[in-house]
Amino acid sequence: MFVVAAEIQIKKGSEGEFKNWISESNGDLSKFDGFVRRRLLETRAGKHVILVEFETQAKFEAMHKTQEHFRIQSKGHSFMEGPPKPTFYEVVSQ
Repeated sequence: MFVVAAEIQIKKGSEGEFKNWISESNGDLSKFDGFVRRRLLETRAGKHVILVEFETQAKFEAMHKTQEHFRIQSKGHSFMEGPPKPTFYEVVSQ
């Protein structure tokens, strides 16, 4: 399993729209081979992380090269103060 945890900062006043976008765009992402899930996490202090899970890094990278992903990503970035700060993980034990 390949996991990405991307720290993000949502623009003030856009939180509701962003949460709706996450839910809606998950339907589009679910069509990609290897997609497992994507969730929006929030700390008690109000910071946000997008957690994305794919079967493999190769399938994640293949999705990233598509025009559909570019469209999804562009819309998401419009709700953010700056670009996401991703950290990449391989699940090594369950």
